[in-house]
Amino acid sequence: MARRTAATRHERASELASHGRTIISDGAYGIDESAHRAAIMSFPGSTIAVLATGLDRLYPTGHEQLFERIEQSGGLLVSEFPPGSAPTRWRFLQRNRMLAALSGATVVVEAGHRSGSLNVAGQAHALGRPVAAVPGPVTSPASAGCHRLIQEGIASLVADAQDVTDLLNSTACFSGDRTFAYSVTRRFSRTGPDLKF
Repeated sequence: MARRTAATRHERASELASHGRTIISDGAYGIDESAHRAAIMSFPGSTIAVLATGLDRLYPTGHEQLFERIEQSGGLLVSEFPPGSAPTRWRFLQRNRMLAALSGATVVVEAGHRSGSLNVAGQAHALGRPVAAVPGPVTSPASAGCHRLIQEGIASLVADAQDVTDLLNSTACFSGDRTFAYSVTRRFSRTGPDLKF
Protein backbone atom coordinates (compact mmCIF):
# COMPACT_ATOMS: atom_id res chain seq x y z
CA MET A 1 0.00 0.00 0.00
CA ALA A 2 2.74 2.50 0.94
CA ARG A 3 4.61 1.82 -2.31
CA ARG A 4 1.45 2.39 -4.38
CA THR A 5 0.72 5.64 -2.52
CA ALA A 6 4.25 6.93 -3.15
CA ALA A 7 3.97 6.07 -6.85
CA THR A 8 0.62 7.87 -7.07
CA ARG A 9 2.04 11.01 -5.44
CA HIS A 10 4.95 10.96 -7.85
CA GLU A 11 2.62 10.55 -10.84
CA ARG A 12 0.37 13.46 -9.77
CA ALA A 13 3.28 15.87 -9.37
CA SER A 14 4.85 14.65 -12.60
CA GLU A 15 1.63 15.13 -14.55
CA LEU A 16 1.05 18.61 -13.14
CA ALA A 17 4.62 19.68 -13.92
CA SER A 18 4.43 18.28 -17.46
CA HIS A 19 1.33 20.45 -18.02
CA GLY A 20 3.19 23.61 -17.07
CA ARG A 21 2.22 23.80 -13.40
CA THR A 22 4.88 24.77 -10.88
CA ILE A 23 5.23 22.50 -7.86
CA ILE A 24 5.77 24.53 -4.68
CA SER A 25 6.60 22.66 -1.50
CA ASP A 26 9.00 22.63 1.40
CA GLY A 27 12.06 20.44 1.45
CA ALA A 28 10.89 17.77 3.89
CA TYR A 29 11.30 14.04 3.50
CA GLY A 30 8.43 12.03 2.04
CA ILE A 31 5.71 13.72 0.01
CA ASP A 32 7.60 16.99 -0.49
CA GLU A 33 10.74 15.20 -1.66
CA SER A 34 8.69 13.02 -4.02
CA ALA A 35 6.93 16.04 -5.53
CA HIS A 36 10.21 17.88 -6.19
CA ARG A 37 11.85 14.81 -7.72
CA ALA A 38 8.86 14.17 -9.99
CA ALA A 39 8.82 17.80 -11.17
CA ILE A 40 12.56 17.78 -11.88
CA MET A 41 12.26 14.58 -13.92
CA SER A 42 9.20 15.53 -15.95
CA PHE A 43 9.72 19.26 -16.54
CA PRO A 44 13.01 20.76 -15.29
CA GLY A 45 12.62 24.18 -13.71
CA SER A 46 9.06 23.54 -12.57
CA THR A 47 9.67 23.27 -8.84
CA ILE A 48 10.24 25.67 -5.96
CA ALA A 49 11.41 24.64 -2.49
CA VAL A 50 10.39 27.07 0.26
CA LEU A 51 12.77 26.78 3.19
CA ALA A 52 12.50 27.59 6.90
CA THR A 53 16.19 28.47 7.17
CA GLY A 54 18.70 30.80 5.59
CA LEU A 55 19.77 29.66 2.13
CA ASP A 56 23.22 28.90 3.52
CA ARG A 57 21.82 26.42 6.10
CA LEU A 58 19.74 24.02 4.06
CA TYR A 59 17.38 21.81 6.05
CA PRO A 60 17.01 18.91 6.19
CA THR A 61 20.73 18.43 5.60
CA GLY A 62 20.03 15.01 4.11
CA HIS A 63 18.42 16.78 1.14
CA GLU A 64 21.43 18.83 0.08
CA GLN A 65 21.67 16.82 -3.16
CA LEU A 66 17.95 17.33 -3.83
CA PHE A 67 18.29 21.09 -3.31
CA GLU A 68 21.30 21.08 -5.63
CA ARG A 69 19.27 19.24 -8.30
CA ILE A 70 16.42 21.72 -7.93
CA GLU A 71 18.82 24.62 -8.58
CA GLN A 72 20.64 22.86 -11.43
CA SER A 73 17.35 22.04 -13.16
CA GLY A 74 16.31 25.70 -13.15
CA GLY A 75 14.05 25.48 -10.10
CA LEU A 76 14.27 27.79 -7.11
CA LEU A 77 15.15 27.64 -3.44
CA VAL A 78 13.30 30.41 -1.61
CA SER A 79 13.59 31.71 1.94
CA GLU A 80 12.57 34.89 3.68
CA PHE A 81 15.15 34.32 6.42
CA PRO A 82 18.62 35.88 6.50
CA PRO A 83 21.78 33.83 6.03
CA GLY A 84 22.71 31.83 9.09
CA SER A 85 19.11 31.29 10.22
CA ALA A 86 18.67 27.85 11.77
CA PRO A 87 15.41 25.86 11.65
CA THR A 88 13.04 26.62 14.54
CA ARG A 89 9.38 25.89 15.17
CA TRP A 90 8.26 29.46 14.51
CA ARG A 91 10.31 29.61 11.29
CA PHE A 92 8.47 26.52 10.03
CA LEU A 93 5.17 28.26 10.78
CA GLN A 94 6.39 31.39 8.97
CA ARG A 95 7.48 29.24 6.05
CA ASN A 96 3.98 27.72 5.93
CA ARG A 97 2.52 31.20 5.48
CA MET A 98 4.87 31.78 2.58
CA LEU A 99 3.99 28.39 1.02
CA ALA A 100 0.30 29.30 1.15
CA ALA A 101 0.88 32.76 -0.30
CA LEU A 102 3.01 31.57 -3.23
CA SER A 103 0.69 28.74 -4.29
CA GLY A 104 -2.30 29.10 -6.57
CA ALA A 105 -3.89 26.27 -4.58
CA THR A 106 -2.83 24.13 -1.63
CA VAL A 107 -3.22 20.38 -2.06
CA VAL A 108 -2.87 18.26 1.08
CA VAL A 109 -1.92 14.73 0.04
CA GLU A 110 -1.42 13.25 3.51
CA ALA A 111 -1.94 14.84 6.89
CA GLY A 112 -2.10 13.23 10.26
CA HIS A 113 -3.95 14.71 13.19
CA ARG A 114 -1.03 17.04 14.07
CA SER A 115 0.40 17.61 10.60
CA GLY A 116 2.00 20.90 9.66
CA SER A 117 0.13 20.58 6.36
CA LEU A 118 -3.03 21.56 8.22
CA ASN A 119 -1.33 24.82 9.17
CA VAL A 120 -0.49 25.48 5.51
CA ALA A 121 -4.10 24.69 4.54
CA GLY A 122 -5.40 27.07 7.23
CA GLN A 123 -3.07 29.82 6.01
CA ALA A 124 -4.15 29.28 2.40
CA HIS A 125 -7.82 29.32 3.37
CA ALA A 126 -7.34 32.56 5.33
CA LEU A 127 -5.72 34.10 2.23
CA GLY A 128 -8.67 33.08 0.07
CA ARG A 129 -6.68 30.49 -1.84
CA PRO A 130 -8.35 27.21 -2.83
CA VAL A 131 -7.55 24.22 -0.65
CA ALA A 132 -7.85 20.60 -1.75
CA ALA A 133 -7.22 17.28 -0.04
CA VAL A 134 -6.67 13.74 -1.24
CA PRO A 135 -8.78 11.27 0.72
CA GLY A 136 -7.23 8.09 2.03
CA PRO A 137 -8.31 5.02 3.98
CA VAL A 138 -10.57 5.97 6.90
CA THR A 139 -8.48 3.73 9.15
CA SER A 140 -5.21 5.48 8.25
CA PRO A 141 -3.91 8.05 10.76
CA ALA A 142 -2.07 9.69 7.83
CA SER A 143 -5.44 10.55 6.26
CA ALA A 144 -7.16 12.05 9.33
CA GLY A 145 -6.21 15.63 8.49
CA CYS A 146 -7.28 15.31 4.85
CA HIS A 147 -10.63 13.88 5.89
CA ARG A 148 -11.12 16.69 8.41
CA LEU A 149 -10.46 19.38 5.78
CA ILE A 150 -12.95 17.75 3.39
CA GLN A 151 -15.51 17.07 6.14
CA GLU A 152 -15.48 20.68 7.34
CA GLY A 153 -15.92 21.99 3.80
CA ILE A 154 -12.53 23.71 3.77
CA ALA A 155 -10.99 21.50 1.09
CA SER A 156 -12.27 20.19 -2.20
CA LEU A 157 -11.76 16.49 -2.71
CA VAL A 158 -9.19 15.77 -5.42
CA ALA A 159 -8.26 12.35 -6.74
CA ASP A 160 -5.92 13.10 -9.63
CA ALA A 161 -3.96 15.78 -11.44
CA GLN A 162 -6.97 16.75 -13.57
CA ASP A 163 -8.95 17.56 -10.40
CA VAL A 164 -6.11 19.85 -9.28
CA THR A 165 -6.00 21.54 -12.70
CA ASP A 166 -9.77 22.04 -12.60
CA LEU A 167 -9.45 23.57 -9.13
CA LEU A 168 -6.72 25.96 -10.31
CA ASN A 169 -8.77 26.97 -13.35
CA SER A 170 -11.98 27.48 -11.39
CA THR A 171 -13.02 30.94 -10.24
CA ALA A 172 -15.78 29.69 -7.95
CA CYS A 173 -13.84 27.16 -5.91
CA PHE A 174 -13.43 29.08 -2.67
CA SER A 175 -16.07 29.33 -0.01
CA GLY A 176 -15.02 32.15 2.30
CA ASP A 177 -17.98 31.66 4.63
CA ARG A 178 -16.27 28.82 6.47
CA THR A 179 -13.51 29.30 8.96
CA PHE A 180 -10.74 26.88 9.72
CA ALA A 181 -8.49 27.00 12.73
CA TYR A 182 -5.68 24.51 13.01
CA SER A 183 -5.78 22.83 16.40
CA VAL A 184 -3.52 20.02 17.52
CA THR A 185 -5.99 19.13 20.27
CA ARG A 186 -9.11 18.71 18.12
CA ARG A 187 -10.08 15.12 17.49
CA PHE A 188 -12.97 13.62 15.60
CA SER A 189 -15.82 13.14 18.02
CA ARG A 190 -18.45 11.73 15.67
CA THR A 191 -19.27 8.14 16.42
CA GLY A 192 -22.02 5.89 15.36
CA PRO A 193 -22.83 2.26 14.69
CA ASP A 194 -20.93 2.27 11.38
CA LEU A 195 -17.98 4.43 12.46
CA LYS A 196 -15.05 2.95 14.33
CA PHE A 197 -11.93 4.92 15.20
